Amino acid sequence: MSETLQATDDVEASSEASAEATAEPQSQSKTEDLLVQEGDIAGDYLERLLDLLDYDGDIDLDVESGRAIVSIDGGEDLAKLVGPRGNVLESLQELTRLAVQQETGVRSRLMLDIAQWRAGRRAELADMGRTTAEKVAASGERARLHPMTPFERKVVHDAVATVAGVHSESEGEEPQRRVIIFPKP
Repeated sequence: MSETLQATDDVEASSEASAEATAEPQSQSKTEDLLVQEGDIAGDYLERLLDLLDYDGDIDLDVESGRAIVSIDGGEDLAKLVGPRGNVLESLQELTRLAVQQETGVRSRLMLDIAQWRAGRRAELADMGRTTAEKVAASGERARLHPMTPFERKVVHDAVATVAGVHSESEGEEPQRRVIIFPKP
């Protein structure tokens, strides 16, 4: 009788392990499918916007780091959709996220880039974050950076994390929230 119970327990444990092993890839696949769906909805929304404005642009959809990435490139008028310091781009990203949420019922974290502005800004901010962090490490004096968007602050925090002897924090309220870089004690 004890052998029968042991065999039953082994079969149940094997079934549970098998279910868990297949659940993870299915869950990951389901998440990626949702992100692809978000990208498709966002692409359709942005294509209608470009048509209304009579702007040319190629829309590229991708999934990276657990979020949908939508890029618009190729048109002459696209700089107008970026605006000063990316203000128009930030607004369009939020509107696009809302359009996706309205259709899916799920809050989207999609990232929108227009005319590769974010890619260029990311490189510029990463360089500034590293350089400032190196100065803080050498001088021992903290540095307060100018106010930034959440996207910009994340890029700076990531860059600061690559420099030994410093750490960074954000302080303040939007839209005046900024990064402070501190030397480690």
